[in-house]
Amino acid sequence: NLMGTEAENDLQLCFTFGVIADIQYADIEDGYNFSRSRKRYYRNSINLLRNAVAKWNKETVQPKFILQLGDVIDGFNAEHKASEKALQTAIEEFNICTVPVHHIWGNHEFYNFTRDYLITSMLNSKHLEDTTVIPPPGVNEGKTMEAKSETFYGYHFSPFPKFRFVLIDSYDLSILGRTQSSKKYQVSLRMLKKHNKNENLNVSPGIPYFVQFNGGFSQEQLEWLHKVLTFSDGNQEKVTVVGHIPIHPLATDLLCLAWNYTEILSVLQSHKSVVCFLAGHDHDGGYHQDEHGIHYITFEGVIETPPDSNAFGTIYVYEDRMILKGMGRISDRVMHYRRD
Repeated sequence: NLMGTEAENDLQLCFTFGVIADIQYADIEDGYNFSRSRKRYYRNSINLLRNAVAKWNKETVQPKFILQLGDVIDGFNAEHKASEKALQTAIEEFNICTVPVHHIWGNHEFYNFTRDYLITSMLNSKHLEDTTVIPPPGVNEGKTMEAKSETFYGYHFSPFPKFRFVLIDSYDLSILGRTQSSKKYQVSLRMLKKHNKNENLNVSPGIPYFVQFNGGFSQEQLEWLHKVLTFSDGNQEKVTVVGHIPIHPLATDLLCLAWNYTEILSVLQSHKSVVCFLAGHDHDGGYHQDEHGIHYITFEGVIETPPDSNAFGTIYVYEDRMILKGMGRISDRVMHYRRD
């Protein structure tokens, strides 16, 4: 019993937070994944979200916040003209939650909505940002929507002294959700077509992860991340970075990796403050700890979780480690922080 042993050690609990990934709700019959090897429970996924929220609301120690790791509704909603209705259904469940919910955007958000729509939607939780440390990049009042859209890299917040969370948009480079005339669309399309010669860009080329449903990180975005982490290094903070797409090849199926994962890895590994990277996207989940002591956790997706199971977790944060207590398909884990 993970929690029992920790209680005996009398570690000081700092705070807890909840995590859930890839709900992909749609009011349609069950179906299968792209390769037809896995069942997807579209309608029931909302029940599993409801289970998670009910459990978090009842916790003795209330979570400080919830992380929703992206793909909250499924792309099928767009075909059925049900995107807004499905999103409303999911948001209503999250609204029952007694603590703030931080939303990450995944590929299914962009199958349903444009980036401009998402910026003004309930899925934009950037108002929960900590702006005292580093001014947010480029998203200033008076900017055009397109300018805002081009510089929406993510945001960061500190829920407890000496801990920081950085939410990063892993589709900053992507052909999803952007207008074809935008600079980032053009850059992303060139990058994708350089590595993927298939007519259907969702069909994997020789390098499996250069597909349309993945994305990457722009240079400006990585510079912004570097600035935030430099602040955290100097402030002796412990940082968890959060994105939809996994960035370590040993923590996911290679088909689900970010396009330029090596670039973001080198940024994270050059900062002593970074302790953890949380992702969704690969519904099978995954885990790896690298040679720098950083933990990479990929959370199993709700969408492929049978109705009699669950897929969410609560992370207990201590001075020297994090403990993930998983429900259903999510494994328990103890993650010690790196030693300098």
